[in-house]
Order: sequence, then structure tokens, then C-alpha cells
Amino acid sequence: IDAGGTKTVGLLADETGRVLAESRGSGANLQVNGELEVEKVFHGVIEALGTDHVIAAVCLGIAGVDRPHDQEVIRGILRRLGHRERARVVNDAVIALVAGSPDRVGIVLLAGTGSIAYGQDPSGRSARSGGYGFLLADEGSGYWLGHQALRAAVRATDGRGPQTLLEPLVFEVMEVGSVDDLIPRVYEKGLAKHQVAALAAVVQKAAEQGDPLAEELLEAAAGELALSARAVAGRLALGEAPYPVVLAGGAFKACPSLSGRIEGRLDLPNASVKLLGVEPAQGAVALALDLLR
Repeated sequence: IDAGGTKTVGLLADETGRVLAESRGSGANLQVNGELEVEKVFHGVIEALGTDHVIAAVCLGIAGVDRPHDQEVIRGILRRLGHRERARVVNDAVIALVAGSPDRVGIVLLAGTGSIAYGQDPSGRSARSGGYGFLLADEGSGYWLGHQALRAAVRATDGRGPQTLLEPLVFEVMEVGSVDDLIPRVYEKGLAKHQVAALAAVVQKAAEQGDPLAEELLEAAAGELALSARAVAGRLALGEAPYPVVLAGGAFKACPSLSGRIEGRLDLPNASVKLLGVEPAQGAVALALDLLR
């Protein structure tokens, strides 16, 4: 299972790793949705996958489980759902790396609603950078880009910032005509994190139309993500052999140009950038199979 801030994806596979079924649910972020809602989502996904099969092992990738309290809460949910034994809970970056690098060596840059860099070297040593939530980190994430777009639109209206295509594009997506209309949309009705993150696509669109500020924001996002990858590489012994830097998460779909921008800023001679071409939950399948061996 891959539990993200926007959606949850579950895959059921046989003992060879061949996927037999897929199930999807809404976002399952413990800090945002709460324990009860997360349990409902997991119950729905697992029940759908287990309709015609007995589930022998479960691996769940979810953000924030590096903290002992959150790890215990998630394990408690799995126990209540009948998975006391053969259950593994890891950070969602771990399953993304395994999905993109089957030998489990390399670095993953996971940029969705939040962002994190995670890597593992041939000795099995791991390291991470970022992934501490929007108040402390998450630079280069969809939320970070979306928040910057909102602020740029307001600053342009005020005259505190440059005129930018982000202003009309943000207003269009938010279905408002002015900052006065935007304020209640943001504060009174409440703007969820995934809704802010969805505005990352506006930054890409503005950049494609030649907007300098949007271009600057994408370059800044790429710089922050490349910096995170270098921070991880600096704490690992990846050696001289080639290794991948796997790009995963919704920010890369919303902003396709991020991939090339990161590649140009990475400065890791033995690394090769690759977009994750499969569901991150494929990595969870591989880690669940480990429990049966």
C-alpha cells in the first residue's frame, strides 16, 4: 500500500510479484486526516483487495512513520484490521526507491504534496533529507510551488511584486476575480494542502508561456530538490558504480520540466536521473514479499 496525502493505492500480488488486483482510496495522511479517517481508508483498500484472496503479508509506505509515536499508531491500525503478523510499515520514500531501483541502491526524490530525499547504498545504510512537513521543510514540493504561486498573485496585485501570469492563472483556477474574493476562499472555506499543491501545475503553465517569475520558481524548486539529493549522497557510500536518482510524486507530473532542471543542477557524477514509471506501491509489494521469504 502506498498512502499519500492525496490518494492511497493498494496492490495485491502473488508470491512471484505478479499483480492480481488494485484498489484505490482517498488520502491517508495521519497528521492531516487523523487516525480514524486513515483507518477507514486502509480498511476500504485492504477489504477490496482481500475479497477473493487471503492476504499473507502487508507492507505500507506512508509519510511520517519515522517518528516512533506515528509508527505505533499505524501498526495499531493494521493490527485492528487483522494484520498483526507479517506487516511492515516504512516511509513512503522507501517504497518509491524500491519501485524505481530494484537492487535498492540509489536515491529517490519524492515530491508530491510534501517532499523528501531518501537513499540507500550497497551496504544497506540509508539516509534522508527533508520530509518534515510544510512548516519545517518540503521545499520543491507541490505544496511549496502552489503556495509560492498564491503569494506571487497577491504580491502582483498589491504592487509589491512583479506583474506575472501567475496572477490571472491562479485566480482562474481558484474561481475568483480578485484578492478580495481569494481571501475567504483561502481562510473561511479552508484550503486543503492538496488543493494548494494542485496549483503547482499553474507554475508550469505560466513558465511555458514565458513568465519569468514562474521560471524562477521552478528553478528554485529544482535547486532545493537537487540540494536534498546531494545531502543524502554525502552521507552514503554509493561508490563509483552508476546509480539512479529516482523522481517520484505528483509534482513531477504537474511540472514535467522539473526533471531536466534537477538533472542540470544535481552535480553527482555517477547518478542518472529517471522518472518513476510504475506505481510506488510496486515497491511495497517487493518489501511485503521479503516477509514471506
